[in-house]
Amino acid sequence: MDTYNILKGKKAAYQTLGCKLNFAETSSLSDALCKQGVEPAADGEHADICIINTCSVTDVADHKCRQAINRLTRENPGAFVVVLGCYAQLQPEKIAKFPGVDLVVGMEQKGNVIHYLQEGLAQRMALEQGENIHEAYAVPTKDIQTFVPSCSRGDRTRYFIKVQDGCNYYCTYCTIPFARGRSRNGSIASLVGQAEAVAAEGGKEIVITGVNIGDFGRSTGEDFFSLVKALDQVEGIERYRISSIEPNLITDEIIDFCAHSRAFMPHFHIPLQSGSDDVLKLMRRRYDTAFFRQKMERVKAAIPDAFIGVDVIVGTRGERDDFFDEAYEFIKSLDIAQLHVFSYSERPGTKALEIPYVVSPQTRRERSQRLLNLSEEKRKAFYSNFIGKERPVLWEHAKPGHPIHGFTDNYIRVELPLGVEMPDNTVSVVTLGGFTADGQALTVR
Repeated sequence: MDTYNILKGKKAAYQTLGCKLNFAETSSLSDALCKQGVEPAADGEHADICIINTCSVTDVADHKCRQAINRLTRENPGAFVVVLGCYAQLQPEKIAKFPGVDLVVGMEQKGNVIHYLQEGLAQRMALEQGENIHEAYAVPTKDIQTFVPSCSRGDRTRYFIKVQDGCNYYCTYCTIPFARGRSRNGSIASLVGQAEAVAAEGGKEIVITGVNIGDFGRSTGEDFFSLVKALDQVEGIERYRISSIEPNLITDEIIDFCAHSRAFMPHFHIPLQSGSDDVLKLMRRRYDTAFFRQKMERVKAAIPDAFIGVDVIVGTRGERDDFFDEAYEFIKSLDIAQLHVFSYSERPGTKALEIPYVVSPQTRRERSQRLLNLSEEKRKAFYSNFIGKERPVLWEHAKPGHPIHGFTDNYIRVELPLGVEMPDNTVSVVTLGGFTADGQALTVR
């Protein structure tokens, strides 16, 4: 049987949960399937293939994955259902038994998804009643070695290039090293080639993604700073954004290079996780609050207009009331633009479960809301500093019925009035006006 014809003409529905890396990987898979004759299913159109790329960073993420699987199987009866991602790696056999699931693919095998999909479709067609095949392909996490490249934009304006995968840090609260394996990466030459291909397609902005991108180079004997310098030289790419980098891995030379770079934007996302030294120790983070403050001050001294986003986890085991109060005051004192707040979730197999002090769900919610309120104060204060000033904006693709929006070089969201048109993927210098009615963006004067 011609396996190409098995795929040709099929419609596929995609559901992605979790991080930017997952979105990049799903988008790349969609592009690869398009080359095999598989078209994305339109809204409301029955899909022949359903692909769910999962997350497992919290128990809520696991629940959302199960909901997504149930919804897609219910909305697309008879579809061939494939489950990928972190949840798939951690629980392959369990997920394979879910009603409606045909194929579960782990991290080591995800580069061969199309091959498994072709084989699975042929296998299912050979069954008399077309039953689900309930197959799982995964190896133990310790055996994950392959780096699967990913570079795509899907229906977005910005491209996402995956430069690194896996993590060697083993923080006490985190399952990611168990789900994605140890740190590994592509070569600088291969990644530059991908950036050049983006430029050839007319792309102007690339987001550099990975699990722990500052740890780049373990597979190839290279380093992240060398990658940054090489990417900066790619003609046609006007903007790079570093999606997230650990505070101990954003070196002074990287900061200074970005300060004078042609294309690296004044925008950093740096995880803190807690503003309490006692909690940082319990988390087994590789820095203390004094180091983190010094790093924030170093960034702002070199790049005064930089947008700095910071990750924080609330309610971890061991976070007593006084530790949280200390953390809140520390975070409040930082010159940053926004917080990404996560409530701690008990994850099987993590060392955090050995810490005796447990924070109640209600207290976690209260602490999360306090930090979310603080984040809004900081974001609006940061935006306000640039009202009346000129900044370059890259305008992005807008959904029908929604206003055109874009982001400045330092990641301020800018919105045009509904009905005002601006070509997608173009950069223009504008004078920033006041806040939109919902307070989520600035206007243009």
